[in-house]
Amino acid sequence: MPLTAHLNDRLQRIEQAREMVFQGGSQGVDAGLSPWITRSWQRCIDMGLQPGQRVGFDAISVQHMRRVQEASRPLVQAAQPVLAELARTIADIRYFAILTNAEGVVVDAHGPVDRQDRRAEVIARVGVDLSEKAVGTTAISAALTELQPVWLHRGEHFYQDTGVYSCAGAPVFGPNGLCAGMLDLTGIETTERPALKHLVRRSARSIENSWLLSTDHALVLRLNWPGNQPGDDSDGLITLDTNGQIMGANPTARQMLSMSPDTDGQTLHASEVFASPWENLFDAASRQASAQELPLWSGLRLQTQALRPGTRPAAAHSAKTSERAQAMTKPLKDMQTEMIREAVQQARGNVAEAARSLGISRATVYRKLGLPKS
Repeated sequence: MPLTAHLNDRLQRIEQAREMVFQGGSQGVDAGLSPWITRSWQRCIDMGLQPGQRVGFDAISVQHMRRVQEASRPLVQAAQPVLAELARTIADIRYFAILTNAEGVVVDAHGPVDRQDRRAEVIARVGVDLSEKAVGTTAISAALTELQPVWLHRGEHFYQDTGVYSCAGAPVFGPNGLCAGMLDLTGIETTERPALKHLVRRSARSIENSWLLSTDHALVLRLNWPGNQPGDDSDGLITLDTNGQIMGANPTARQMLSMSPDTDGQTLHASEVFASPWENLFDAASRQASAQELPLWSGLRLQTQALRPGTRPAAAHSAKTSERAQAMTKPLKDMQTEMIREAVQQARGNVAEAARSLGISRATVYRKLGLPKS
């Protein structure tokens, strides 16, 4: 009863906030809304949208979708093992995962999507436009605009038609530091779970790291602050070519090194970051040396571990984080195959059950594992 009362109170406060903003002209903060929600609502109003309008959930053209799919292929490939893992994690709470490009167009969907429920079907279709101009305020549009993880519940969406959804979203950044899309976890008329904001951010980080490590490079540098040995998904990661040029970096590394996105195609050299001979990084990788403290030109010092492509990190905080760090260096197709095999084992050989838990077809399970179809 106390939990039910709390949930009802939350919905009532959201409804009151809507009335204050849409009818009374409140600034939103007075109504108890997060500032980013008010900003999104105001943008929708400025575009001439009205909360009571019907939402079409329209798909983009076939020609446009071909271009989107081609441009999003690296993102989708990097996300596959993460989405498969997410599908198992959220299967029992009636949420599913959606991946979009930077314009809010759906490029993939995983998890327990009830295709008989139109409210799920219309948003979990590849090619549907879920941008702010198309469907108003959502976790998708907010994450792409604010470039940070968000949680959005029921009436906090702009349109009344989208008030059945509860969503967590986080942006996904490419190796060049630019936002390439976002990851969304959505439930329909289900329990509010703001903790999903943490899960979606962690999952977005895994996608970013997998994408970075799948690109061509001669050396990987795992970065962490002194006292925190490199070896898990929280590491900063940068990749170098044979000449010491920085080929890519994840958001954590860019924050550590104050690196801007590669908007002009110009990249830094390792010698512009580390106040020590960059050639020593390759020597350390050849010796498979453990993490070492290196000075930066900024005056700070970082724990840095240099690894050749495919080499496992030498240190991790625990057996579990070590396994995850090792998995990060494997090819994406091997990571996906391992997850599918594990799902089949957990289902005690029941391929249909394993496929259902992963949100993929039985044919995909048979193909990935090389199993004969029964």
